[in-house]
Amino acid sequence: MNMNPIVCLEQTRSALADKSTPNITREKVRKRLPRYEREKLIVAEAIRFFAEVGFDGQTRALADRLGVTQPLLYRYFPDKEALIERVYREVFLSGWNSDWNRALVDRSKSLEERVVEFYQNYIKANFSYERIRLFMFAGLKDDSIAKRYMVHVRENLLVPLCHELRAAIGAPSDAAVTPAEIELVAGLHGAVGYVGLRRWVYHTQTSDGLNTVVGHLVRAYIVGITQAFRRMAETGYRQ
Repeated sequence: MNMNPIVCLEQTRSALADKSTPNITREKVRKRLPRYEREKLIVAEAIRFFAEVGFDGQTRALADRLGVTQPLLYRYFPDKEALIERVYREVFLSGWNSDWNRALVDRSKSLEERVVEFYQNYIKANFSYERIRLFMFAGLKDDSIAKRYMVHVRENLLVPLCHELRAAIGAPSDAAVTPAEIELVAGLHGAVGYVGLRRWVYHTQTSDGLNTVVGHLVRAYIVGITQAFRRMAETGYRQ
């Protein structure tokens, strides 16, 4: 049954409104708090704020939401760039566990098991309204954050996964990975990320059993990627 688009729009607006700063948070920020506690509250609300409006959002509007003055906000962060940098560290880097890197190259398990486990851990840490929308806004509005994060993903996931795929098919894994190989594993990463985009950006219905969905998705991709890696190895990785 098709829903009235106006009703859908109002539901979306209502959902966004529910994520605005609750009065209790504003009251906490106004109170005399230890500096580190107030800073944590400011950062938490900045994450919600930028997730809703993007990185073009003004610090004056953020201060209004917090119930504080803009000068007080700048006592904690000297400018907007410093605040965005803190958001980047909190959202983009804290959502990555170095243990995942070690588990990804642990060949006591099958490659499929390792990749499924990696992505199930990844979505548990990163699939939320705020994180998914900030990933999107970073790509659209802040090249520096997007580029830095993609370098991080390439070094910690894409390149190691390429070497593990080579090892899985018995191909030499010491040579530098090729752009074609990177594109294949980046396609898997993008497919997993698209599940989050559909839920929190496009507001379409997605399965509640994300672990199961991602498991099926990873297994399907690994079959295809492995075959493609085998063909590239047979041709000597010629472009």
